[in-house]
Amino acid sequence: MRSYQDMCGIARALDVVGERWSLLVVRELLYGPKRFADLHRGLPGLSQNVLTQRLRDLEESGVLAHRSALPPIAGQVYELTERGRALESVLLALGQWGSPLPPKPGSATELSADALVVALRTTFLPEAMEGVRASVQLRLPGDAFHLTIGSEGLVAARGDMPADAVLTCAVRIVQDLVFAGRPLDAVVEAGLATADGDTVLLRRLLTAFDDGRTG
Repeated sequence: MRSYQDMCGIARALDVVGERWSLLVVRELLYGPKRFADLHRGLPGLSQNVLTQRLRDLEESGVLAHRSALPPIAGQVYELTERGRALESVLLALGQWGSPLPPKPGSATELSADALVVALRTTFLPEAMEGVRASVQLRLPGDAFHLTIGSEGLVAARGDMPADAVLTCAVRIVQDLVFAGRPLDAVVEAGLATADGDTVLLRRLLTAFDDGRTG
């Protein structure tokens, strides 16, 4: 790995996670372990060879580790170490800083499931849900996230758990609902989503994000 050869803490951090794709690999592991194929699926612009190298570099730096998966999953999975999980606040801050910037031409139009959850957390407007203590289950194709609204803002965890409201749809539909202002009723009527439980809560949550269309 290349080094800045600089004593500054920022430079030393970038020596570890400053290589291209490194922080996005960490992003894909924020909410739990993944297999190599799952990581590659979440980062379609990254070649398998470069992903292999980044995983090796991050493991050597103590940011992640690999182990045998637990049944029913077979094979090896990669997961963040305690030091790697400490990067969550860094990634959320970068997400907040970068959200107002326009995407580069040719950028993918659909987020990975993990990138979607990071985007929801970094654009969440706590004042829009002031006084609300509730949870929403987000069921995506092949994945699920439990979103908790509370004093700490919007907290996310991978998994399918009981919640006050449940939204089942594709990642792209969530993007349209939150960042393009598409009405929930319209996507439900079109058969593109199902909404169960407290739909009033769900509608309110879907409008509690900075979508970049105002201000």
